[in-house]
Amino acid sequence: MSTFLEHDDPEVEDGSVSLFEGDEGGLDLGQRHALVSLLKQRFISARTHPRDWQVLVEHERLLRSRLNDLFLDLAIDRVREVAWKRQALSETGSRFPTLLYDAAWSREETLVLIHLRDRLRSGLAGGDTRVHVDREDVVEYVASFRPPHATDESGDEKRARNAVVSIVKAGLLIGAAGDDRYEISEAVEPLLPLEVLQQLLESLQRANGTEPAPGTEEDSDLFETPAENADETPAPGGE
Repeated sequence: MSTFLEHDDPEVEDGSVSLFEGDEGGLDLGQRHALVSLLKQRFISARTHPRDWQVLVEHERLLRSRLNDLFLDLAIDRVREVAWKRQALSETGSRFPTLLYDAAWSREETLVLIHLRDRLRSGLAGGDTRVHVDREDVVEYVASFRPPHATDESGDEKRARNAVVSIVKAGLLIGAAGDDRYEISEAVEPLLPLEVLQQLLESLQRANGTEPAPGTEEDSDLFETPAENADETPAPGGE
């Protein structure tokens, strides 16, 4: 039976390279943990993965090279201290083999993310160092986009609540799935391309035949300038 070494295993020194019989790897324990976190998680940040983030900062070139060996690239937002992987693009236009699962966000999940971006920017602009949001506030925002002809209110509400849980599992809402209030991760902004969210928001409004929902007028500023890393963002749901 295989034995997995924990990062805090007292019997293994971080400086040790050979970690098991026949080990031909060139990374030490901390570097391997950071690499695995990058591969397993949608993102890592100084807030959610402090040890891995520190290793990444100290050994960025080394970890980037390991990702490159897998046809992956490393994207880093140094201001928000967030890092994530993305599929590398060939200079010739040919497709590389991929380890990422490209799954789009659902309609409800996308609406949740739009609302979180809006709340995050508003809170940070107001001087908040951490921005929180109530679960019911998010569910009500999604409900504001329900088309006039929609009659399955209970089903729509269930999908909205499931979307909140999905965003919690993605790490973009910090807290337990059953909490009533969450902290919004600053990773929301660099991980999601604004232009895509804007297009979906506008298409939803056209399909519903509605005016922008309460609070979305502020999105005009939100969508005015693409985020610095918008063109470096992996496809939503890419894991």
